[in-house]
Order: sequence, then C-alpha cells, then structure tokens
Amino acid sequence: MQIESIDVYQVDLPYSGGVYHLSGGRTYSEFDATIVRLTTDDGLEGWGESTPFGPNYVAAHARGVRAGIEEMADAVLGCDPRQVDRVNETMDRSLAGHNHAKTAIDVACWDLFGKATDMPVYDLLGGGTDTSQPLISSIHADDPEAMRQRVAEYRDRGHKGHSVKIGASRSEGGPGLDAARIERALADAERDEFFIVDGNGGLTSEHALRVLNLLPSNLDFVLENPCETWRENLSLRRRSDVPMYFDELADGDESVLRAVADDVVDGIGLKISTSGGLTRGRRHRDMCLTAGIPLSVQTTTGSEIAFAALVHLGQTVPPEMLRCVLDSSEMVTTQTAEFDADVSNGEVTLSDTPGLGLRVDRDVLGDPVASYS
Repeated sequence: MQIESIDVYQVDLPYSGGVYHLSGGRTYSEFDATIVRLTTDDGLEGWGESTPFGPNYVAAHARGVRAGIEEMADAVLGCDPRQVDRVNETMDRSLAGHNHAKTAIDVACWDLFGKATDMPVYDLLGGGTDTSQPLISSIHADDPEAMRQRVAEYRDRGHKGHSVKIGASRSEGGPGLDAARIERALADAERDEFFIVDGNGGLTSEHALRVLNLLPSNLDFVLENPCETWRENLSLRRRSDVPMYFDELADGDESVLRAVADDVVDGIGLKISTSGGLTRGRRHRDMCLTAGIPLSVQTTTGSEIAFAALVHLGQTVPPEMLRCVLDSSEMVTTQTAEFDADVSNGEVTLSDTPGLGLRVDRDVLGDPVASYS
C-alpha cells in the first residue's frame, strides 16, 4: 500500500459562541481549518485535520499548515501509511518542526491504517478501555456570572469537566476579576466535577499568585499553563500548592520529558494538533502514564475530524488516568463529517467502525485548494 495522492481542503469554522475571549486580549470568532485526504494506490481514503486556534495562540497558523504540507508532499507520496513511524521520520526529514502541519497527514495515515486492517484506530493505538469518556466544556473569559451560567448549561447537559479561562488585563480588572471568575464558575461545583483554570500562557507569575491569594482555600481546581515560559511556571509551582497542568508547553517529546524530570506538572493536557498527531500523541501518552501523570486529551480546536482523532487516543488511556476529552466540534458551527460515536450526557462512546469512523461531507469541503500526486 502506498500514498498515491494528497488533497488539501480549507474550511472556515465559525465559533459557536460568537466571540471567544482568551488571556492577553486575544479574541477569535472563526477558525481556519486545513483538512487532508490521503488516497492510496488501492483506492482507500484517509482523513486528517489541523486547525490552529488563531495565529497568536501558539507558534502555528493556518496558512503555515498548508505551506508545510506543500513542503512535505513529494516525500510523503509513495510512503506506506500503515508505517506511521516511518511516515513521521519522512516528514521530519522534509521539514523541521511545524508539528501543526504534520498533524493532518499523520492522522490521515492512522485512518488509512485502521481501514486497511479493518480495525478502529483506538485498537491500533494499544486497545480501547471499553468505557465512555467524560467531555470537558470550554468556558471563555467573560463576566463572572455569565461564566457561572455557562458552566451550569454544560452541567445540565451532563458535563463533568469544565475548562475555565482567565487572563484579565489591568484595565479589565486584573487579578480581582480573574479571582471572581473562578469563584463564580466554581460556585455550584459538584463533588464529581473536574475544573481546569486555564491561563493559556497569558499571565505573569505575579498575576497568577495574586489571583490565587484572593481565592478561598476550599476551591478544588487545577491551574493549566498560566504563564508563557517554563521559568515562570516553575517559579509559580514552587510557591503554590494548587496542582499544575501543562498543555501549550507540553508540545513535543523533549518538553514532556522535561516536565517529568523537572517535576513541574501534576498533569498534561495532551493536544493532538500541537504534538504532531497520533503517532507522537501515543508516545506522550506513554511517557505520562509511566510517570504517573494524568491526562486530558484535547486539540487546539477543529471539526468532527479533529474530534475523532483525539477521542480515539483518549479511548486508550486508563479511566483512572483520563480526566476528560474536549469535543472541539461543538465549539464550531460547521459540520464537516458524521462521526460514528455516541456523544450524549456529557460523555462520548466510540463504536468499532474501522479507522476513525468518519463519513466526510464533500459538499462542505468543496474543491481542494491544493493537490499532490
């Protein structure tokens, strides 16, 4: 089996909540998705997606995804998609870094691998746990009471996990506003809920400490990637007893290993898109499990294609080590595919459909913006 052609599609994904507010004054109303179709010499198709969360979130942007695929396309053509490690080595030789560009190709290879072997991707990744996975909400920074209401809406839908965004500027209200956001979002917290307070790398350690000092001591949450740099987060961890997770800073083999060695985290938010896909995501999963570090499995954002990939990886994490997975597809209004999974009551349950279990809507995708053969 060989990859015979690569088709690249561009799809705009409007944010379902209108405007998404992130720390540092960053706002997003639409996301630029790159979707890839790999076709093999025996006619099988595999699908993958990479959708950065805007160009100023991490070092990734949508046009860079498509430019990166162009750089790698000639080398990837002719590869056996079932040999996922060899495909990744080929991509690395063609393009240094740029994991966001490699994600879509890698995920499409796993989809092909599953279809070629008549197996769901989660079985190829090590075997499913035969359990449903808890979903996490994404509560963008807003008025504290509005954030409380959004948490309540997700709670009513069965969600047990909530990712609460903070990062108020001085003019907006600074640490005082962020403390109020946390308190209101957690005001009705139930015993079996899991809360992430996420700074998305937009806080100084001083800001974060002031927020924590303003909070009552009985609030149960983890603090995710509050500061931009490793040094700031390590400094904050040494002065706080709040558990800390990394996601933006846990974007590669070296950073995950370093996080374990430096004892800087209590958990990892494993993002498929920034890690480079399922091949590297599988490796990061194993590093974390070996070190006893729990995981949430996420992606930056994306449609059903991106969601399917992260859920298949999440299905392989032991339930006691999996905190939640992110339904990226509910964050956007455009549906690119039907995903053969049951998403209900705040959980997702996978079927045993071969590959990722997707039926892609070609009408939504339109014509390719680039093709290689």
